[in-house]
Amino acid sequence: MSGWSRFGFALLMALLTALFIGLGIWQVERLGEKEALIARVAAQASAAPVDLPPASAWAGLDPTTLSYAPVRIAGHFVPEQTVTVFTSLSDAKGAYGGPGYWVLTAFSLDSGGTIFVNRGFVPQEKRADFASGQGVGAEPVTLTGVARLSEPAGSFTPAANAADRIDYVRDPQRLAALLAPGPAPIAPVTLDLPAGPAGTLPQGGETVVEFTNNHLGYAITWFGFALITPILLVFWLRRQRRSART
Repeated sequence: MSGWSRFGFALLMALLTALFIGLGIWQVERLGEKEALIARVAAQASAAPVDLPPASAWAGLDPTTLSYAPVRIAGHFVPEQTVTVFTSLSDAKGAYGGPGYWVLTAFSLDSGGTIFVNRGFVPQEKRADFASGQGVGAEPVTLTGVARLSEPAGSFTPAANAADRIDYVRDPQRLAALLAPGPAPIAPVTLDLPAGPAGTLPQGGETVVEFTNNHLGYAITWFGFALITPILLVFWLRRQRRSART
């Protein structure tokens, strides 16, 4: 191998080492961000319930400040404004799991505006029993639940089924669009209700407060590559020198 070829290969290995170090540092930074998120959510989840900010504050509200926080609301359900969101419930805390739907009913707030309340999970075959708001009245009530951020639709998220009011993500704006006329303004979060009596539907209390955190393992892997790459380069250069002498 010519001198220029050896130089080019050595440069490539040096660039790879720098790349691996950069990726390792990036994963360490992501680890810090994820740990901060987990700590913040844990603190919010264990805090005392707070009142949902009024509708006049929603435009400037950072919804992440409410993520997984216990939130208190007062008003009444609008049973006819119910939508269902397809899901598959694994590791269910209640008696029901597998393919099914979240039942979300619009809740008109005494302070103005509307929030979608996730009343819980129902199996697929039970959807029709709750799709029109059955099981809930329109009397004034005060509720406390867990605030959840809007779920973004991905590239492969199916379009909503407007005829049957079925969607595939819990996005308040998408859900409101399934209702005619849709309520407005819509809160930027939804509210998960706690579990009711055992065996009752919809099955509340299924909020999962869990975050995947593999960043430490990824960082170790990238730093390991960064360590191994120059070692391999040294061995390769030594072999090239021995080959040149023979």
